[in-house]
Amino acid sequence: MLRISHLTKTYGSKTAVSDLTLHIAPGEIYGFIGHNGAGKTTTLKACCGILPFDQGEILVDGISVKEDPLACKKRIAYIPDNPDLYEFLTGFQYLNFIADVFAIPKDERKRRIDQYAEVFSLTGDLGQPVSSYSHGMKQKLAILSALIHQPRLLMMDEPFVGLDPSASHQLKTIMRELCNQGCAIFFSTHVLEVAEKLCDKVAIIRGGKLVAAGSMEDVKGDASLEEVFLELAEKAGA
Repeated sequence: MLRISHLTKTYGSKTAVSDLTLHIAPGEIYGFIGHNGAGKTTTLKACCGILPFDQGEILVDGISVKEDPLACKKRIAYIPDNPDLYEFLTGFQYLNFIADVFAIPKDERKRRIDQYAEVFSLTGDLGQPVSSYSHGMKQKLAILSALIHQPRLLMMDEPFVGLDPSASHQLKTIMRELCNQGCAIFFSTHVLEVAEKLCDKVAIIRGGKLVAAGSMEDVKGDASLEEVFLELAEKAGA
Protein backbone atom coordinates (compact mmCIF):
# COMPACT_ATOMS: atom_id res chain seq x y z
CA MET A 1 0.00 0.00 0.00
CA LEU A 2 2.89 2.36 0.81
CA ARG A 3 6.31 1.72 -0.67
CA ILE A 4 9.15 4.11 0.22
CA SER A 5 12.29 3.45 -1.80
CA HIS A 6 15.62 5.18 -1.07
CA LEU A 7 13.95 8.38 0.14
CA THR A 8 16.33 11.28 0.71
CA LYS A 9 15.26 14.76 1.78
CA THR A 10 17.58 17.67 2.54
CA TYR A 11 17.09 21.16 3.92
CA GLY A 12 20.06 23.15 2.66
CA SER A 13 23.15 21.39 3.99
CA LYS A 14 21.17 19.26 6.47
CA THR A 15 20.01 15.79 5.46
CA ALA A 16 16.71 15.17 7.25
CA VAL A 17 16.08 11.70 5.77
CA SER A 18 18.79 9.58 4.15
CA ASP A 19 18.19 6.63 1.79
CA LEU A 20 15.09 5.40 3.65
CA THR A 21 13.34 2.27 2.36
CA LEU A 22 10.14 0.88 3.94
CA HIS A 23 7.11 -1.10 2.78
CA ILE A 24 3.75 -0.94 4.56
CA ALA A 25 1.35 -3.62 3.30
CA PRO A 26 -2.47 -3.64 3.43
CA GLY A 27 -3.71 -4.83 6.80
CA GLU A 28 -0.60 -3.65 8.69
CA ILE A 29 -0.26 -1.15 11.52
CA TYR A 30 3.28 0.12 11.13
CA GLY A 31 4.84 2.20 13.91
CA PHE A 32 7.54 4.78 13.19
CA ILE A 33 9.62 5.80 16.20
CA GLY A 34 12.60 8.02 16.84
CA HIS A 35 13.82 10.99 18.83
CA ASN A 36 12.65 14.53 18.06
CA GLY A 37 14.25 15.65 14.81
CA ALA A 38 14.94 12.08 13.67
CA GLY A 39 13.07 12.55 10.38
CA LYS A 40 9.66 11.06 11.18
CA THR A 41 7.53 14.09 10.29
CA THR A 42 9.57 14.82 7.18
CA THR A 43 9.01 11.26 5.98
CA LEU A 44 5.27 11.39 6.62
CA LYS A 45 4.87 14.73 4.85
CA ALA A 46 6.84 13.46 1.87
CA CYS A 47 4.57 10.41 1.68
CA CYS A 48 1.52 12.71 1.62
CA GLY A 49 2.88 14.88 -1.17
CA ILE A 50 3.20 17.87 1.15
CA LEU A 51 7.00 17.99 0.94
CA PRO A 52 9.05 17.49 -2.22
CA PHE A 53 12.05 15.20 -1.84
CA ASP A 54 15.45 15.04 -3.45
CA GLN A 55 15.91 11.37 -4.26
CA GLY A 56 13.97 8.13 -4.22
CA GLU A 57 10.41 7.13 -4.94
CA ILE A 58 7.19 6.88 -2.93
CA LEU A 59 4.30 4.78 -4.20
CA VAL A 60 0.78 4.77 -2.71
CA ASP A 61 -1.23 1.79 -3.92
CA GLY A 62 1.27 1.50 -6.77
CA ILE A 63 0.92 5.18 -7.79
CA SER A 64 3.86 7.59 -7.69
CA VAL A 65 3.46 10.53 -5.33
CA LYS A 66 5.68 12.56 -7.65
CA GLU A 67 3.90 11.69 -10.90
CA ASP A 68 0.26 11.67 -9.76
CA PRO A 69 -0.07 13.30 -6.33
CA LEU A 70 -3.83 13.89 -6.67
CA ALA A 71 -4.58 10.20 -7.26
CA CYS A 72 -2.47 9.37 -4.19
CA LYS A 73 -4.23 11.93 -2.01
CA LYS A 74 -7.61 10.44 -2.91
CA ARG A 75 -6.44 7.21 -1.27
CA ILE A 76 -4.89 8.60 1.89
CA ALA A 77 -5.67 10.54 5.03
CA TYR A 78 -3.03 12.38 7.04
CA ILE A 79 -3.28 13.68 10.58
CA PRO A 80 -0.36 15.99 11.47
CA ASP A 81 0.97 16.33 14.99
CA ASN A 82 -0.65 19.76 15.33
CA PRO A 83 -3.71 19.86 13.06
CA ASP A 84 -4.45 23.25 11.51
CA LEU A 85 -8.24 23.42 11.28
CA TYR A 86 -10.48 26.18 9.94
CA GLU A 87 -11.42 27.62 13.31
CA PHE A 88 -14.11 29.98 11.96
CA LEU A 89 -16.19 26.94 10.95
CA THR A 90 -18.28 24.78 13.24
CA GLY A 91 -17.33 21.14 13.63
CA PHE A 92 -20.20 20.14 11.34
CA GLN A 93 -19.18 22.66 8.70
CA TYR A 94 -15.58 21.50 8.78
CA LEU A 95 -16.50 17.83 8.39
CA ASN A 96 -18.89 18.62 5.57
CA PHE A 97 -16.16 20.63 3.86
CA ILE A 98 -13.85 17.59 4.01
CA ALA A 99 -16.68 15.36 2.79
CA ASP A 100 -17.20 17.72 -0.16
CA VAL A 101 -13.50 17.51 -1.03
CA PHE A 102 -13.74 13.72 -1.23
CA ALA A 103 -17.19 13.76 -2.91
CA ILE A 104 -18.88 11.66 -0.23
CA PRO A 105 -22.66 11.34 -0.80
CA LYS A 106 -24.75 13.24 1.75
CA ASP A 107 -26.47 10.19 3.25
CA GLU A 108 -23.20 8.33 3.62
CA ARG A 109 -21.34 11.29 5.13
CA LYS A 110 -24.10 11.83 7.71
CA ARG A 111 -23.92 8.18 8.74
CA ARG A 112 -20.14 8.29 9.13
CA ILE A 113 -20.10 11.64 10.93
CA ASP A 114 -22.80 10.47 13.35
CA GLN A 115 -20.98 7.17 13.91
CA TYR A 116 -17.54 8.58 14.67
CA ALA A 117 -18.80 11.64 16.57
CA GLU A 118 -20.63 9.28 18.92
CA VAL A 119 -17.54 7.09 19.32
CA PHE A 120 -15.36 10.06 20.27
CA SER A 121 -18.04 11.82 22.39
CA LEU A 122 -18.04 14.85 20.10
CA THR A 123 -21.67 14.86 18.96
CA GLY A 124 -22.82 17.66 21.24
CA ASP A 125 -19.93 19.92 20.23
CA LEU A 126 -20.12 19.75 16.45
CA GLY A 127 -22.43 22.77 16.30
CA GLN A 128 -19.84 24.94 18.06
CA PRO A 129 -17.05 26.86 16.29
CA VAL A 130 -13.75 25.03 16.15
CA SER A 131 -12.13 28.08 17.78
CA SER A 132 -13.92 27.14 21.02
CA TYR A 133 -12.51 23.58 21.05
CA SER A 134 -9.82 22.37 23.42
CA HIS A 135 -6.66 20.79 21.97
CA GLY A 136 -8.08 17.32 22.58
CA MET A 137 -11.36 18.17 20.86
CA LYS A 138 -9.48 19.52 17.84
CA GLN A 139 -7.49 16.30 17.71
CA LYS A 140 -10.74 14.30 17.74
CA LEU A 141 -12.18 16.45 14.96
CA ALA A 142 -9.04 15.90 12.87
CA ILE A 143 -9.40 12.15 13.38
CA LEU A 144 -13.05 12.27 12.32
CA SER A 145 -12.14 14.22 9.19
CA ALA A 146 -9.53 11.59 8.32
CA LEU A 147 -11.94 8.69 8.74
CA ILE A 148 -15.05 9.85 6.92
CA HIS A 149 -13.76 9.12 3.40
CA GLN A 150 -12.52 5.65 4.41
CA PRO A 151 -8.88 6.02 3.30
CA ARG A 152 -6.91 3.04 2.05
CA LEU A 153 -3.81 4.44 3.75
CA LEU A 154 -3.99 6.34 7.05
CA MET A 155 -0.89 8.25 8.13
CA MET A 156 -0.69 9.96 11.52
CA ASP A 157 1.95 11.97 13.33
CA GLU A 158 1.70 11.47 17.11
CA PRO A 159 -2.06 10.79 16.97
CA PHE A 160 -2.49 10.00 20.69
CA VAL A 161 -1.14 13.33 21.97
CA GLY A 162 -3.96 15.30 23.60
CA LEU A 163 -6.48 12.45 23.59
CA ASP A 164 -8.15 11.38 26.83
CA PRO A 165 -7.88 7.67 27.78
CA SER A 166 -11.30 6.82 26.35
CA ALA A 167 -10.61 8.49 23.00
CA SER A 168 -7.18 6.88 22.85
CA HIS A 169 -8.75 3.46 23.40
CA GLN A 170 -11.37 4.10 20.73
CA LEU A 171 -8.73 5.20 18.22
CA LYS A 172 -6.68 2.05 18.79
CA THR A 173 -9.81 -0.07 18.30
CA ILE A 174 -10.70 1.74 15.07
CA MET A 175 -7.13 1.39 13.77
CA ARG A 176 -7.30 -2.37 14.14
CA GLU A 177 -10.77 -2.53 12.57
CA LEU A 178 -9.58 -0.51 9.57
CA CYS A 179 -6.63 -2.82 9.05
CA ASN A 180 -8.91 -5.84 9.29
CA GLN A 181 -10.76 -4.29 6.33
CA GLY A 182 -7.55 -3.98 4.29
CA CYS A 183 -6.44 -0.46 5.21
CA ALA A 184 -2.76 0.22 5.98
CA ILE A 185 -1.69 2.51 8.84
CA PHE A 186 1.66 4.25 9.19
CA PHE A 187 2.07 6.43 12.27
CA SER A 188 4.74 7.99 14.44
CA THR A 189 4.61 7.93 18.22
CA HIS A 190 6.73 8.52 21.29
CA VAL A 191 4.44 6.28 23.34
CA LEU A 192 6.43 3.09 22.99
CA GLU A 193 4.11 1.00 25.16
CA VAL A 194 1.26 1.73 22.76
CA ALA A 195 3.41 0.94 19.74
CA GLU A 196 4.55 -2.35 21.24
CA LYS A 197 1.00 -3.53 21.92
CA LEU A 198 -0.65 -2.16 18.80
CA CYS A 199 1.78 -2.41 15.89
CA ASP A 200 2.37 -5.37 13.61
CA LYS A 201 5.66 -3.86 12.43
CA VAL A 202 7.92 -1.07 13.57
CA ALA A 203 10.74 1.06 12.17
CA ILE A 204 13.27 2.97 14.25
CA ILE A 205 14.93 6.04 12.74
CA ARG A 206 17.78 8.15 14.07
CA GLY A 207 19.40 11.13 12.41
CA GLY A 208 17.39 10.48 9.26
CA LYS A 209 18.69 6.93 8.90
CA LEU A 210 16.83 3.69 9.46
CA VAL A 211 18.45 1.66 12.25
CA ALA A 212 15.90 -1.17 12.55
CA ALA A 213 12.71 -2.34 10.83
CA GLY A 214 10.57 -5.45 10.75
CA SER A 215 7.89 -7.29 12.67
CA MET A 216 7.47 -6.21 16.27
CA GLU A 217 8.64 -9.59 17.54
CA ASP A 218 11.71 -9.62 15.31
CA VAL A 219 12.74 -6.10 16.29
CA LYS A 220 12.26 -6.36 20.03
CA GLY A 221 12.95 -10.06 20.62
CA ASP A 222 12.73 -10.88 24.32
CA ALA A 223 13.26 -7.26 25.40
CA SER A 224 10.76 -4.40 25.53
CA LEU A 225 10.50 -1.99 22.62
CA GLU A 226 11.73 0.78 24.91
CA GLU A 227 14.88 -1.17 25.78
CA VAL A 228 15.59 -1.94 22.12
CA PHE A 229 14.95 1.64 21.08
CA LEU A 230 17.32 3.07 23.68
CA GLU A 231 20.01 0.51 22.86
CA LEU A 232 19.82 1.10 19.11
CA ALA A 233 19.73 4.86 19.58
CA GLU A 234 22.88 4.71 21.70
CA LYS A 235 24.68 2.51 19.16
CA ALA A 236 23.70 4.77 16.29
CA GLY A 237 24.99 7.78 18.16
CA ALA A 238 28.28 6.13 19.08
